[in-house]
Amino acid sequence: MAEKITPREADYSQWYIDLVRSAKLADYSDVRGCMVIRPNGYAIWEKMQAALDAMFKATGHVNAYFPLFIPESYIRKEADHIEGFAPECAVVTHGGGEELAEKLYVRPTSETVIWASYKKWIQSYRDLPILINQWANVVRWEMRTRLFLRTAEFLWQEGHTAHATPEEAREEVLRMINVYKTFAEEYMALPVIVGKKTESEKFAGAVETYCIEAMMQDRKALQAGTSHYLGQNFAKAFDCQFQTKEGRLEYVWATSWGVSTRLIGALIMAHSDDKGLVLPPRLASRQVVIVPILRGDKAAVVEKAHALCAALDATGIPSFVDDSEQNSPGWKFAEYELQGIPVRIELGPRDIASNVCVAARRDTGEKQQLSLGESFTEAVSALLSDIQDSLYCRALAFRESNILEADSYDEFRKNLDKGFVIAHWDGTEETEARIKEETRATIRVIPEDPAFVERYSMNEPGTCIRSGEPSKRKVVFAKAY
Repeated sequence: MAEKITPREADYSQWYIDLVRSAKLADYSDVRGCMVIRPNGYAIWEKMQAALDAMFKATGHVNAYFPLFIPESYIRKEADHIEGFAPECAVVTHGGGEELAEKLYVRPTSETVIWASYKKWIQSYRDLPILINQWANVVRWEMRTRLFLRTAEFLWQEGHTAHATPEEAREEVLRMINVYKTFAEEYMALPVIVGKKTESEKFAGAVETYCIEAMMQDRKALQAGTSHYLGQNFAKAFDCQFQTKEGRLEYVWATSWGVSTRLIGALIMAHSDDKGLVLPPRLASRQVVIVPILRGDKAAVVEKAHALCAALDATGIPSFVDDSEQNSPGWKFAEYELQGIPVRIELGPRDIASNVCVAARRDTGEKQQLSLGESFTEAVSALLSDIQDSLYCRALAFRESNILEADSYDEFRKNLDKGFVIAHWDGTEETEARIKEETRATIRVIPEDPAFVERYSMNEPGTCIRSGEPSKRKVVFAKAY
């Protein structure tokens, strides 16, 4: 129940863990760094997966599956890639009771094993593009873990595409980062900033990395999705060439992109409160709970509750009735607040007599009367839409009120614990590394969203806050998960 949850103001980190476990979203596993995703948590992932999968297929992508184990020789073919992932890799050295002739890496990401297949599949420009997505698990040997946000094993999707021209590949990179933006904002009710990562923060083996960055309620940043332009790096590593229309041999151009179950962590930290989980309706597997107040003619109340549930289900609003008698209505109210059910319908004998019910919205706690007549399902649908929109507007207002600008290093350091800080950077890795070492803040994103760029004059020249050298643009700094 909610009393197990530490208040956010007291200890935000503990609040998060308490909520995840109290709402039965996930639990720690006996395997170090791994988690058990419980049915309540997996239901959210299923909703995310269904929405994203439909968006991928609408943009021409298809699903496939590639091996979990990757030969060491594959990993070593792309130098930057292995250097970036080596510290996080889990390696299998024995199988069937014998030492393996070649070590196998447990998939940290699939570029190498996929490009080994693409080399076999691609001979001509007629074989391109290849637009494949994979739903899978990956293993990265994280030293410090937190449920959903950072675990040794997690679930994700990874898109891997092959193209005949760099222009086509770059179009794909931007298309997919904007798919993620649309998903974050329209399904998660989570405003995000779209842009590039710096050279030091980009994906290992990529030419460029694009990302979406979101602000959590503790004002830290969370990277919610990435899309990578890989150039010809992996094609060259695996000698994947194709014959062009003109008859020349050329290396294939590539992208990769992905999101993971860390999106569940983002969802929790963006919207939830001290009572428990707050879910945007579009990601709630159960959008409405009907709680009959079992007094008087109990059978009539239960019958009406199930009739209302059937009417909602028939219109595509997933609902359920809790007519159990072992727990009080008050207990049920608290339990479903903890679980984040967007709308609670309270229905008693007097309500039925008056042809009304009481609807409580999870996001604000506000209650209102709804008619039980023909307009009932429409009213509930409108209420769910309003909750979805309100959660986005609330998160956007919170983010905008916690974006600050800094013109000096002292001002920059004072503002870092207050939110995102927009400041000038000279573009060098040396200055970036120095700022990170001194403040634990990183450059989260070089924004490319036109509205954001214009609002904060991101491309206006200035002076770097740390080095004092000329700066071509401003960037977004923050402490992050």
